[in-house]
This record gives sequence, C-alpha cells and structure tokens, in this order.
Amino acid sequence: MAKAADYSLGPATFPRGWFIVAESRELDEKPLAVRFFGQDFSIYRGESGKAIMLDAYCPHMGTHLTAGESAIIVQNGEQIEGDSIRCPYHGWRFNADGQCDDIPYHDGPIPRSAKLTSYKVKEVMGCVMMWFDPEGGEPDYECPSLTQWDDPAWVNWKLDHLGEIAIHPQEILDNMADCQHLGPTHGAPCEYFENEFKDHIIIQRQGGWHQAYDCMLTTATWYTGPGVLLSLQEFGPTTVYEIIANTPVDDGISKVWHGVLYYSGKDQATAEDEAIAAEVQAGALVAFGADFSIWQSKRAAIRIIQLPKDGPFNKVRDWYKQFYTTGDEVAAIHQKVNGLHHIKDFPQPNDKHRELDADLFN
Repeated sequence: MAKAADYSLGPATFPRGWFIVAESRELDEKPLAVRFFGQDFSIYRGESGKAIMLDAYCPHMGTHLTAGESAIIVQNGEQIEGDSIRCPYHGWRFNADGQCDDIPYHDGPIPRSAKLTSYKVKEVMGCVMMWFDPEGGEPDYECPSLTQWDDPAWVNWKLDHLGEIAIHPQEILDNMADCQHLGPTHGAPCEYFENEFKDHIIIQRQGGWHQAYDCMLTTATWYTGPGVLLSLQEFGPTTVYEIIANTPVDDGISKVWHGVLYYSGKDQATAEDEAIAAEVQAGALVAFGADFSIWQSKRAAIRIIQLPKDGPFNKVRDWYKQFYTTGDEVAAIHQKVNGLHHIKDFPQPNDKHRELDADLFN
C-alpha cells in the first residue's frame, strides 16, 4: 500500500481541502463515529439543525463521544442538548465550539484542558463536508456546490456508499488525465480531450461514442480541490451531474461515495422521474465500478511510464501537490500548471463542446 511520502507529494501526510465525511440523512438518524485523516471524530446534528464535528475522545478519561449506544443517556435520547453533546461515560457536556460547559457533579471552575477541537463543516448537496487543514488554517477556497441541487426540476441523489479502498487518492485523481483508459475500461473511446487547470480546480473535457448508451457522451468533469469530483454529462436526451468523492481515512486508504443528479426536463420532477433517476444512477455506478474494481486490484503506480498520448499525468500530479504544501509553494504550482493542456496530435474540444461548462467557472 503506497503512502503520501512514496509519491513525494509534500510535507503533509494528508491533503488540505473540503471533503465529504457523511451524508446529511445519516445525521438525521443518529450521531456518527467516523475516522478520517488518521483521526477519530464525532459528528452530530444539534437541536438547531446544525451539523457539528468534534474530536472524538472526551479529555476527561478518553471516552469516544459517539461510538456506542449502550449508555442510558444515549438510549434515552438525552445526549444532545441544544447544540451541545454529553459524554456517555460521566456526562461532561461540550458545546459546538468544543468547550466543556458543564460537568454535572462539579460546581467549581471547569479545567482549561476540558476542550475538544471543533472542525468547520458545511451541508451542501445532501452531504456533510469538512474543511481539513493539517495546520488548522481557514478555508482558502469555497466549498463545492451545485445550484441545481435546489432546483425542483432536478432529482437529487442519495449517495452510494462504496466504503474504503486501499488506494492513495493520488491514483484516483490520475483519472483526470487518463484519456486512453476510457475506451478499454468504459467502452467510450475519446474523440476529443483536454485538461484545464485553474488554481485549485482541474477540469477535464472529453467526449466519445459510448458503447452502453449507444450514443455520444459529452462530459465536463472537474475537481474543486482534491476530494470532490463533479461531472456534467450529456448523452442522448439525458443530462446529469455525477459526483464521485474520496476522503482519506488513513495514509493510503480512501473512502469513496458516488451519486447522480438527474434533470427531469420539467418544472417539477415527478415520482416517475425519481424512478428514472435511480436507474440512471445505477447505470453510472456500473460504469464507475469498472474503475473502482481496477483500483482494488492494481499495485501502486509510483512512477508512470508516460507516453505522449496518455494524457498529462505529470501535470495532474504537480497540481495535486498544492494540497500537501502551503505558502509560496502553492502559488508556484499554480504558475507552473495553470492553463490548457492538450495531447499532441489528438483532437481538442471545439467551441460547442466547451459550451457545456461555459458558465461553471466564471
């Protein structure tokens, strides 16, 4: 299993950025115990409706706040008070900022060390997204989102939870440059292809005849940061946005989600459209599953034998390094990779193809 150091990504072990850590509807059921970035966290929904993410372990005696359901205060539904949460062992209460604000059997001052780190999270597109920065910095780009999520003409996804895979996210991101796998793996050989780099965004534009759809598939696909891929796709009369998200669990292990946002073509999507959307998402998952299956069984590609018509793997890897470093090095990476990149003697998208994403990045 390859790790960040094997790819020489930078001083950090995990990348900086916005990442999915849960699906919103999971928090409507109960608090969650999750592990990402080599750390354990607790996520819960406060009574205000706010999603809150804290370090998992109570500083009193190291109890995990949300890993068990046996404690009486959990069984009685008494663990969440306002936007605060009580430790299930001794009832110490921590607010949304991670500060202990009540110890039920203690009348004196609360120890200064009785606090937890609170993490910035946002709920967008039915997902709980966390800003992770190993240095504790504030977000340096906006959380990825789609305005179509709130448009009743579109059927929202319910995410496919694909679990953990023993692959470093670097190799997931390699797909953005990988022109030549689309035919053998997906039955949709490229008829045109290009990459564009815009600071923290990487874009892939490609299209070709898709064997399974029996029509032309035209896509504009982009990562906003290292963890969330969105792809605008048109095939026949169908228009969708696909999401593929990866979040590091431990160094060299990723958790993956998938979903499809389906356009009904009506002012208000119907139950029939919802059924169609489910079928479309299942079909898209089969296509993505071909990649996922290969990732599960391949060895790490620390060095790629780069051929001229593969696509700009090295540029993608250079771009990805910005999330493992900070300061002037990030600006230097932008200067190095920003702009359009094409494969020599391979067709490029025309103006009509670029119209697909013309309004996405202005």
